[in-house]
Amino acid sequence: MTEQPWDLRRVLDEIKDDPAEYHETNEPVDPNAELCGVFRYIGARGTVERPTKLGPTMMFNNVKGFPDTRVLIGLMASRQRVGKMFHTDYAHLGEYLNQAVSKPVAPVVVDEDKAPAHEVVIKADDPDFDLRTLVAAPTNTPEDAGPYITCGVVLGSNMDKTMSDVTIHRMCIEGKDTLGVYIMPGGRHIGAFAEEYEKANQPMPITINIGLDPAITIGCTFEPPTTPLGYNELGVAGAIRNQPVDLVKAVTVDEIVIARSEYTLEGYIMPNERIQEDINTHTGKAMPEFPGYDGDANPSLQVIKITAVTHRKDNPIMQSVIGPSEEHVSMAGLPTEASILSLTDKTIPGKVLNVYNPPAGGGKLMTIMQIHKDNPADEGIQRQAALLAFSAFKELKTVFLVDEDVDIFDMNDVVWTINTRFQADQDIMVLPGMRNHPLDPSERPQYDPKSIRFRGMSSKLVIDGTVPFDMKDQFERAKFKDVPDWEKYLK
Repeated sequence: MTEQPWDLRRVLDEIKDDPAEYHETNEPVDPNAELCGVFRYIGARGTVERPTKLGPTMMFNNVKGFPDTRVLIGLMASRQRVGKMFHTDYAHLGEYLNQAVSKPVAPVVVDEDKAPAHEVVIKADDPDFDLRTLVAAPTNTPEDAGPYITCGVVLGSNMDKTMSDVTIHRMCIEGKDTLGVYIMPGGRHIGAFAEEYEKANQPMPITINIGLDPAITIGCTFEPPTTPLGYNELGVAGAIRNQPVDLVKAVTVDEIVIARSEYTLEGYIMPNERIQEDINTHTGKAMPEFPGYDGDANPSLQVIKITAVTHRKDNPIMQSVIGPSEEHVSMAGLPTEASILSLTDKTIPGKVLNVYNPPAGGGKLMTIMQIHKDNPADEGIQRQAALLAFSAFKELKTVFLVDEDVDIFDMNDVVWTINTRFQADQDIMVLPGMRNHPLDPSERPQYDPKSIRFRGMSSKLVIDGTVPFDMKDQFERAKFKDVPDWEKYLK
């Protein structure tokens, strides 16, 4: 008997009977700011303005203007939920993903009859074709530059088709067949391929795949150096599921699509063509980004011309993400944790036990590293670990170092180390004048003219909350009695 292929619907079937993990509503909701406004209270958290909280993923079944489409949001927001969906311990997701990267299972191309993504096909030459009525992409806030595809996996290849890549980018619907896409400079292989096409003045065929098994969505957010140029991240999802991802040939472009997507958009990244991101609103804003602030509208986005929209029949699911939500934290943070563990395991094996990129840093700006020291020669190795993380991930700004008796997933426990195992004049390292993420609004020359010469530079911070090895016996936590059957007292 052949195992049922993994896709978004199979994943939802596994969690939909648990009200803590899944909730659906038939209440009418406007995709223009209202849908995300509702979820802000129910399950967004992350760096979203308070009040907010972490809650179940939500399926909106009655989206105004889109009678046949459902919108799903917040699927990957909870780390515990990601662990359940991957059938593994949430506390060690970083190591789990690290193993998947090291043993990828390559995707396979299947026949058209095994590709539900193509059950309905609408081509751009249809006189009624309009992305604004076909794609139920929400806006996060009333000031967004437009509807955004926030959870679309862009799949593209280099010109000679020897390498392919999948990445996620913010894509704004600018017209009936036009998207503006922000490809952050450096590190994204889709960007490298697009540069190759642009130099040849050729349009680059791509597909945008929406509504996917979260193993694909999270797997494709890995970046160099963990997944170098030529590494196809779909293999990570294949390893997680022990089942290759199914691909199928696109309908209108020379590229492939993820065969079990809920929606796919086919088209071309146009060479030497740019568009103003807020051309329709002129608000000066794009959409909220992971640090918790509105991103500035980009004056010169790359242009995608869409040639077709395909989707599954029977109420296809448009999947979306709130920019500063906990879901974005998981998508960005989990692969970074895995990558830091991979790097430190190779360089200082056994010294970094676990890594967590918490919501306070949006999954990218902050990491907490749990350190193990065996002997006096290990003193200082913790700071070496922090430097390794900085060297590999320029977006990282703050590193907390803690001992193995600290729960890295409990920020109260982490901050406790600063109050009881830390002296500011001894245990802070500041590294000025380094590169960081351009979406951090404090990285402006006027904020710190001495060390920030250009936008996107930053000082890096290491907070060393580990106990000096020769003083460990003076910092033992109070030992409570171990009561294995403690839960009986709750009955």
